Amino acid sequence: MEDGPKPSVVGAPVGRRALLGMLAAGALGVVAAPPLQRGWDKALAAASQADRTGLTGLLPNPGGFRYFSVVGSVPRKDERTYALTIGGLVDRPRSYTLPELRALPQSRVVADVVCTDGWRVDDTPFEGVKLAELLDAAGVRGSAAAVRFTCFDGAYSESLTLEQARRSHILVALNMRDKPITHEQGGPVCLYVAPMYFYKSAKWLSGIEVTEKVIPGFWEERGYPVDGWLDGADRDNGSV
Repeated sequence: MEDGPKPSVVGAPVGRRALLGMLAAGALGVVAAPPLQRGWDKALAAASQADRTGLTGLLPNPGGFRYFSVVGSVPRKDERTYALTIGGLVDRPRSYTLPELRALPQSRVVADVVCTDGWRVDDTPFEGVKLAELLDAAGVRGSAAAVRFTCFDGAYSESLTLEQARRSHILVALNMRDKPITHEQGGPVCLYVAPMYFYKSAKWLSGIEVTEKVIPGFWEERGYPVDGWLDGADRDNGSV
């Protein structure tokens, strides 16, 4: 042991400085993390609005969600400008404002959000109006077999069979994670369809049309399955 290299005493002060620096950086990171996350969220949302490729959807987003629009930009809607129309094969077509939707009985669904891109967010709470109750209020006619959803981005659409649309956990959602759904998240109103892949949950929802048959949506015309069930989903009794 006496013939071996002696411990260096030169590096010790540098190690302490490095350690102190890392601790300081870590402390700064803790303090700055929320503003940085908000800034990253905002920048990513702005970029995704103009991204037709969907590549921004591959970037990590705080909270695990990733969004991108299929068009260049999406107009913003709020209490003054938002409207959800219900029409097609119904006896009482009508339009709901955002305050009118909020005044209706609200239901809560907690389920896993899973995207075909491979990301998922477990145990995510959504709140809103049951789609079945809106359909009942409109009076669905006997010849109806499906429901088509349109969005105020002017491009996106989705469809469900009438049986799927009446499942108890299909929501016209106003809140996600106990907060109003933001524009960047597809708000102020989106569809939430559990337990199907997240592309079935149309963002920026503006129209519900009852139809005679299922009309393939935006992604389904590009090869996605019309029935976007998650693996192991209960397709019979409506449980998530």
